[in-house]
Amino acid sequence: MTSDLRQVWKIEKSKVISKQQAHKIMSSTSYLDMELLRFTTAGSVDDGKSTLIGRLLYDSKSIFEDQMEAVTATSNRKGLDHVELALLTDGLRDEREQGITIDVAYRYFATPKRKFIIADTPGHIQYTRNMVTGASTANLALILVDVRNGVVEQTARHSFIASLLQIPHLIVCVNKMDLVDYSEEAFNRVVEEYKTFAAKLDVHDVRFIPISALHGDNVVNKSEKLDWYQGGTLLNELETIHIGSDQNHIDCRFPVQTVIRPHNDKYHDYRGYAGRIAGGIYKRGDEVTVLPSGFQSRIKSIDTFNGEVEEAFAPMSVTITLEDDIDVSRGDMIVRTNNQPEVTQDVECMLCWLNPKGPMPRGKYVVRHTSNEARAMIKEINYKMDINTLHRMEDDKEIKMNDIARVRLRTTNPLFIDQYRRNRNTGSIILVDETTNETVAAGMII
Repeated sequence: MTSDLRQVWKIEKSKVISKQQAHKIMSSTSYLDMELLRFTTAGSVDDGKSTLIGRLLYDSKSIFEDQMEAVTATSNRKGLDHVELALLTDGLRDEREQGITIDVAYRYFATPKRKFIIADTPGHIQYTRNMVTGASTANLALILVDVRNGVVEQTARHSFIASLLQIPHLIVCVNKMDLVDYSEEAFNRVVEEYKTFAAKLDVHDVRFIPISALHGDNVVNKSEKLDWYQGGTLLNELETIHIGSDQNHIDCRFPVQTVIRPHNDKYHDYRGYAGRIAGGIYKRGDEVTVLPSGFQSRIKSIDTFNGEVEEAFAPMSVTITLEDDIDVSRGDMIVRTNNQPEVTQDVECMLCWLNPKGPMPRGKYVVRHTSNEARAMIKEINYKMDINTLHRMEDDKEIKMNDIARVRLRTTNPLFIDQYRRNRNTGSIILVDETTNETVAAGMII
């Protein structure tokens, strides 16, 4: 990073920045090239999710002056003796009035080391679908736990959803340490309780941090009141956690989004296939197979916005040209000849139902998978999942909004699928109602 950019980030004696300063940061080449971390927050109601995000934004100097003035004025009108940082993320009027999160609130900020996209998701059970939406693309989940209450029902639910969505990293923020006099014993009790529960989950990287979001202890700055804690602050963990291996760089998957034909004299014979790499590493000269036709060819070139490259990997957006003239269109997939996905019309998946109206018996929907689309029918509901106890409910198969169930679909056209745990891009689907065009469910292929 350039010295000029570092100077812009060091705004002396101030927690807010002007829009001119922010524009200078975000238009710099160094900023555009920085690594991006997406993370979501989850936890029980009133555990302090929105306050934590507000504190992150405030202490990392990522708040505009006019935003801070508005939040300060609102806090004064409420008669508070402190600035209510949760108002920075609770954007809906109902959220501000009730002091809760209803919709998924996305916030963006950056430090000299990394860019971040935050999805502040609701804690109430009736907004489970909103959490699934916010967590579906996350690299990391922040699970907030009130140190006084420990692991509660909503903690278990959100942790299970994070596990189901294969979020690679979990950070358990044990919040409100100021209310227990920053007790190490209280923190350790919550850690042991969560570890016992998490043993049932498919999560391998779990970290614990004692914090006070209201007072900023261990959020951005190290707290002297928690000197018994030897780990880093929350922001330090977010800046340094390794996410480079979160993408699948083994199985080559390139769903074609569109065919590029410039139709001009300079590129008269150019025929490229554009899309976003969903997995693996592609190199010029690689032997590839186009699905569903099964025709084989070799990669002639890999083009990007900045010019031709020798190799490309997930999640880059590129245009691939082939040495042979093959009929390739949107929905096709370019893969390695010796490493292909499963091609099937029978798809078994865990569905999270998003619509107030449940599925109709043998109802027909449009299934969207990568850039492919087909009609589908729900052939069988195997069981519903009790996301509080992690038990299967095989007797109750009536799916309602926010329910998660294992179902079997039959599609009109074959899909090119991988297991969700292996590749989140090629292992996920959505169902769309044909008549209303509403997205009714999101699915993780088993």
